[in-house]
Amino acid sequence: MTLNRRGASTCVFSAMPAIISAASVVGPREGKGPLGPLFDLVCKDTLCGEMSWEKAETKMLRQATDLAQAKAGIEDAHVDFFLAGDLLNQIISSSFTARDKDIPFLGLYGACSTMGEAIALGSFLIHGGFARNVLAASSSHHDTAERQYRYPTEFGYQRVPPSQWTVTAAAAVVLSSQGYGPKVEAVTVGRVTDYGISDANDMGSAMAPAFADTIWRHLSDMGRAPEDYDAIFSGDLGRVGSKAALYLLKKRGIDLEGVHQDTGLMIYDMEPEICSGASGCGCVASVFAAKIYPEVRSGKLKRVLLVPTGALHSPTTCQQAESIPSVAHAVSLVYPEWGEGGS
Repeated sequence: MTLNRRGASTCVFSAMPAIISAASVVGPREGKGPLGPLFDLVCKDTLCGEMSWEKAETKMLRQATDLAQAKAGIEDAHVDFFLAGDLLNQIISSSFTARDKDIPFLGLYGACSTMGEAIALGSFLIHGGFARNVLAASSSHHDTAERQYRYPTEFGYQRVPPSQWTVTAAAAVVLSSQGYGPKVEAVTVGRVTDYGISDANDMGSAMAPAFADTIWRHLSDMGRAPEDYDAIFSGDLGRVGSKAALYLLKKRGIDLEGVHQDTGLMIYDMEPEICSGASGCGCVASVFAAKIYPEVRSGKLKRVLLVPTGALHSPTTCQQAESIPSVAHAVSLVYPEWGEGGS
């Protein structure tokens, strides 16, 4: 048996799956941000014409998946698996979206790392010969997350500086065994880390060690340095978490200055209400679909490392004063022509 592995944590693909389409749907605040013109759809309000925020999030995820399939020209009958997740209890946005599709469904929960997990698992299914096409998606909504994890927005509680604003967004991609698009070169599946952070308003600090650990493992496994990538994107560390992650990596002799960008700092104009930056399953997913994906597809970026991070806590664990375990998954993506042997 030949293992397609490099080192202790990284899986490499001899036949690289391609991401042949990507689509994003966002809320009004996100549409007014720096990336506003790049999103496929911008909702006029946070209810998106529905009666509740939860129904609005499901609608956005359904729109994103429909758009991704339409761009790829692939109907449900030709999609072998639908992989999706969100932040809500029982991942209801994803399962209710799957209810409207005739596709085998695998629900995922990796918190804000879910899109990275979905792309990784979709790539495994394709490379293993179990799927031709895989639909991967994730979503979040500011008001649904606030109601579940903190306080209803009507309460108007005072936000603290380390806190992050949950993005109202959904995004989806189609992975395929053939077709044109960024190639998935390798995946480093992260380990759960826990440095004892218990403040649910400071998820950046909780997730920073997971990001640092996965980066270190990926670079070690692949025998690479940060400069081997045009950009390394973290998923939702925000200001506080980014500083902590870069500090932890410097202690290991890895300097990401000049190559690191955080999607949680890209989606909004950083007004005071946003505090440390953005977060949520829809953050890294929508930034990837709207900005990163087209730049790799066009060759503006030749190789990038996408590292979504997730805080694996729940309202119950927070109420029990538990610490916040976290995880990060690294996905190495290359310009399509590199995936055909041009690298």
